[in-house]
Amino acid sequence: MADMQKFEEEVNKLKTLEKDREKYFSSRQEMEMRLTESRNVKAELDLMDTDSKVYKLIGAVLVRQDLEEARSTVEKRLEFIESEIKRVEASIADVTKKSSDQRDKVMNIQKTFQMMAQQAQQAAAQKK
Repeated sequence: MADMQKFEEEVNKLKTLEKDREKYFSSRQEMEMRLTESRNVKAELDLMDTDSKVYKLIGAVLVRQDLEEARSTVEKRLEFIESEIKRVEASIADVTKKSSDQRDKVMNIQKTFQMMAQQAQQAAAQKK
C-alpha cells in the first residue's frame, strides 16, 4: 500500500513538472510575439528621417517623443525580451530534464509493480 502511495506521489510530481513546462512554453511564445512586434517597430523607426515626428501611446493619449529616444527605448526593450527568452529557454531545458528523470522514475516503479505481479502469478501457479 505504501508503494502505491509513493507511486501516486511520483506521478503527481511528474504532472506538476509537465504543467510548469507548458507554462514556460506559453510564456516563451508570448515573448516571441513581443519580440517580433518590437523588431517591426525598430524597423519602422530605422526608416524614418531624423526630422520625423514620433508619437508614443500612453494610456489614451498620444505624446510626442524624440526619434532617438524612441529608438533607444525600443532597443532596450529588444535586449530585455531577448534576455527573458534566454532565461525561459534555460528554464524549459531544466524542467524538461527534470520531467524526463521523473518519467523514468515512474516507469521504474511501474516495472517493479509488473515484476511483483508476475512473481505473484507464478507463485500462485506453482501452488496449484
